[in-house]
Amino acid sequence: MRGPDRVTMPGQVWGLAAPDPAGPIFVTSYDGRNLNITVLVALDLAGTVIWRREFDGHPGPPRASAHGTVWVGHRIPVGHTFTEVGADGSVLRSVTPEQQAHEHLGTFVVLPDGFCVAWLPANPYRPVPLGGVARMARYTDTGSTAWSTPLTLDQLSFPGVVEMGVDTDWQVRPMKPWKARTIEVDHWQPLLVSADRALVGIRDGSGGIGICTILDTVAGGIVATTDPAPYHHKAIAGPGRFLVGRQGYGAFSSTLYDRDGRAMRTWPSHGMMLIDRHGTIRGPESENCLPSRSLFRVLNADGSLQDGPPLSGYYTAYPALDTDGSAVFWRDGKLLAIDPDLQIRELFAHEDDRAVMSRVLLLDHGQVIFALHDELLIFYQTGLGTLDSGPWPCADGNLRGNPAALQ
Repeated sequence: MRGPDRVTMPGQVWGLAAPDPAGPIFVTSYDGRNLNITVLVALDLAGTVIWRREFDGHPGPPRASAHGTVWVGHRIPVGHTFTEVGADGSVLRSVTPEQQAHEHLGTFVVLPDGFCVAWLPANPYRPVPLGGVARMARYTDTGSTAWSTPLTLDQLSFPGVVEMGVDTDWQVRPMKPWKARTIEVDHWQPLLVSADRALVGIRDGSGGIGICTILDTVAGGIVATTDPAPYHHKAIAGPGRFLVGRQGYGAFSSTLYDRDGRAMRTWPSHGMMLIDRHGTIRGPESENCLPSRSLFRVLNADGSLQDGPPLSGYYTAYPALDTDGSAVFWRDGKLLAIDPDLQIRELFAHEDDRAVMSRVLLLDHGQVIFALHDELLIFYQTGLGTLDSGPWPCADGNLRGNPAALQ
C-alpha cells in the first residue's frame, strides 16, 4: 500500500463526517490560530476541496444527514443555533432552540424530528454561577422545547482523588466531597441516543470527575444516574444500552448498562471499544501509562477478557471496524489493522509524534481517512471491507458523526 495523500485543513481539525461511504467528507476546524471561528469544509474522496464556509464560535463536530447535508452548532449574537448546510455549500436553514441567555452549548445530536441538546450553565472555562446547573433538553425541528431536565453535578468525590495536606508532614489524604468549580460535557462521547434512551456525561472541568445520566427521550425523565467517577470512552451497545468506561485515579473498567440503567456487566479494561453486528466488543485499551501496558482487547460476554497484541505508544485515533471484523487505527506513527483472530498487520509506518487525532472514517473500497492536527491523511487500497453495521463500529457510531441509533 502506497503512502497517504495529505490535505492541509485551515486549522486544527475538530471533527469528520460523511453522509455515506461515497462521501463527501465534512470537516470542522479552527481558522488557523483563531479559536473562535468554525471552518466547515467539504471534500471529495480524493481530498479536493468542494466548498468552505465559516461560522462564529468554537468548532464542534459536524453532524451529517442521510440526505447529504450537514449540521453545525455555532454562536450567534445572542445564544447558539444549529445550521444545516446543503451538499452544494448553501445554507438551507437555521434552527435556534429555546435557551437561557447565560447558557453555553455543550453538545447536540440531530434526531429525525428535532434535536437533543446538553446545555452548560456557563462557558466551561468560567466558574459556575450560583445556583447554575447543566440541563438536557429535547427540541422539535423548529426549536420549541419538548422537555427540559436539569442535570445536577453536586458533592463530587472519588476514592482515588487526593490532595496535598498542609500539615507539617505533608501527608497526601483522600479528597473530601467538593462542588464542581467549572462544568463541561465529557471530552469523550458526551451525548448518545439509543432507541428511547439518552446518555449524557458532564464533569467538573478542574478534576475530571463527573456523572453519567440516562434519560427517557420521550418524556425527559431521569432513568438512572451513575456514581461520580472519571468517565471516559462510551458506546451505544444496543437499543437503550450503553457501554461506559472509567479511567484515571486508579479506575480502569468498562460497564454495560441496560435500558433501566442497571449495570449488567463490568470488565477490568477501558478503551476505544467497537461493537459489531453480533454484539462482540473489542478495541485498543486506553490507559494513562507510559511505557504502554495497553493491549488490543476483546470483552467477552461472561465478563472475562481476551488478550490481543500489545500496543506501543499512547495517542490513538478512534478505530473503525469492517464487516470482516478487522479494526483499523493510527497509533505510534503506524496505521494498524487487527483482524478477528487478533493478528496485527502494519499497513503503513511513518515517524509522526502529533498527538491531536480525529476518529477514523472507513469509506468506499476500503479507503481510510483521519486527521493529525490540521492535516487529513487519505489511504487507498488498504484491503479492508465496508464499515460494519453494528451499533458502534466507529466513534460516534456511524459515518455521519451523529451518535443516534433510534431502532
